[in-house]
Amino acid sequence: MRNFKTVALATLLSIVAAQTAFAQADDDDDDQAAPKPKAEAQTKAPAVTRASKNLPELILGSKTDDFAVNQKDFELVAGQGYRWKITSAAGFEYKFFTDLFRNVWMNQIVINELEVHMNGAPAWLEFDSPGTINVQFTAVRPGEYTWSVPDLADKGMKGKITVK
Repeated sequence: MRNFKTVALATLLSIVAAQTAFAQADDDDDDQAAPKPKAEAQTKAPAVTRASKNLPELILGSKTDDFAVNQKDFELVAGQGYRWKITSAAGFEYKFFTDLFRNVWMNQIVINELEVHMNGAPAWLEFDSPGTINVQFTAVRPGEYTWSVPDLADKGMKGKITVK
C-alpha cells in the first residue's frame, strides 16, 4: 500500500511539473503588451455603474427666445441608469417627443416632487407652462434616437440621442 501511495504522489507531482513547464513556455507576461490601436481605444464605451448618472439638463426656450435649446445632442451608454431634467424656460407650450423612451426601462417621472411610475413609455411630455420634468430611466437598446418638439422642429427644437 505504501508503494502505491508513493507512486501516486510521484505521478501527481510529475503532472503538476509538466503543466507548469507548458504554462511557462506559453507565458508571455514578461513581454510588454503591445499598445492598443487608437481606433480600438476610441470605440471603447465608458464603464457602466450601478448608480444613475445625471444627463445634462435640456432647456427648451428661454425668456428671450421661445425656440432656443441649450443642447441638441446627448450620448448615453446601454445598461447605464440616467436622470434627465427637461425644462421649459419659456411661457410657450411644448410637446417633447423622443423615440428613446420606447427603448429604455423607465423607472419614474417626477413633476413637482410627485412621482409617476410606469409600466411602459410615455407618448410625450407636455409643458403647458414653465417647469421641469425629471425622467429616470436605464438605457437598454443601443442606437440613434431623435428628440423634438414636433411642431417646432423646423425652428431648431430637435436633436439626437446616441446610445452606445
